[in-house]
Amino acid sequence: MPRTARDVVFVDGVRTPFGKAGPKGMYAETRADDLIIKCIRELVRRHPELPVERIGEVAIAATTQIGDQGLTLGRTAGLLAGLPLSVPGYSIDRMCAGAMTAVTSVAGSVALGAVDIAVAGGVEHMGRHPMGEGVDPNPRIIAERLVDESALVMGQTAENLHDRFPQLTKERSDAYAAASQEKYAKALANGKIQPDLVPVATRNSLESQAGPGWGLATADEPPRPGTTIEALAALKTPFRVRGKVTAGNAAGLNDGATASLIAAEDVARELGLPVKMRLVSYAFAGVEPEVMGFGPIPATEKALANAGLTIDDIGLFELNEAFAVQVLALLDHYGIADDDPRVNPWGGAIAIGHPLASSGVRLMTQLAHHFEEHPEVRYGLVSMCVGLGMGGTVIWENPNHEEYGK
Repeated sequence: MPRTARDVVFVDGVRTPFGKAGPKGMYAETRADDLIIKCIRELVRRHPELPVERIGEVAIAATTQIGDQGLTLGRTAGLLAGLPLSVPGYSIDRMCAGAMTAVTSVAGSVALGAVDIAVAGGVEHMGRHPMGEGVDPNPRIIAERLVDESALVMGQTAENLHDRFPQLTKERSDAYAAASQEKYAKALANGKIQPDLVPVATRNSLESQAGPGWGLATADEPPRPGTTIEALAALKTPFRVRGKVTAGNAAGLNDGATASLIAAEDVARELGLPVKMRLVSYAFAGVEPEVMGFGPIPATEKALANAGLTIDDIGLFELNEAFAVQVLALLDHYGIADDDPRVNPWGGAIAIGHPLASSGVRLMTQLAHHFEEHPEVRYGLVSMCVGLGMGGTVIWENPNHEEYGK
């Protein structure tokens, strides 16, 4: 029988507060799977109109699929979150774009009618599982010069991007980073961030600044309010002598989880679920691994072409700030100013943190809020660079726009 693809919508997204990785971080004694379980339970709690037996898939991403981030996390997390035994699940790894790939993967299932509603998200506990833990890269990757050695160190790839585009100076990166901190602080003060956060009960480690005992994570740990360009200029450049990448103009090492509800639009309307965004197109692209921060550019070009749009049609951008230089590269490519108000209106990962595989859904959740505040904007996009030389971009349509769906 001939089939017609169904429209796919973003119903809702939540996340844990993001923590600092390491023995002093607030999640040092918290399991990674417990973080994602908390997010799934919160989505179900927020939507009593959702019959949980209608959930057809749980896709959860993790970059380091080991220990409490392993064992087919989508299935185990769904079981532990109390979803019916009939709900299947699986795990995904596309490094930083894990949660983004979880969304696009289940979107295909929804569009084809295999699934009506799905949970998609990601988790990363970089304190328990540092990036690359337990992996054994084939020596041919380096020996046969398939990639430059620097491709395996993300900070070095950012330095390489500075080399390739000398107009992307350290001064511009520091100014962008300071602005990210300022925008996040303003959004937090205005109550924009808190509605997405799922409180998490924690047990403090012996090294915790709060001392041993129990706690409740209710706010992001990484932000550094009051950061100045002058302070950023004085930071060390750990990846290169007299380099340009610092701890201040890059995201840190973080712990956290995100989850979203993705559904067919007709099913969402039938059940009374909110429709916050409609999926328009998406694309992933590969680039030289040693300049992986360039990845969002070809990914965005592909996603725009697939949608029949141009960059001028995009009214809001949520760009993952793994490194300031990576965002600046995309902005420069499209002639967008460093301080364009359409870009990361509430700040980004430089302030909030970047628990690798979880970040894609954070970007989407924030874009959905921006759509609500800006009904005059029809299209927005989320984009991110991905380790080993990739980029990913997803374009969404605003249901609050007068031309929605036409």
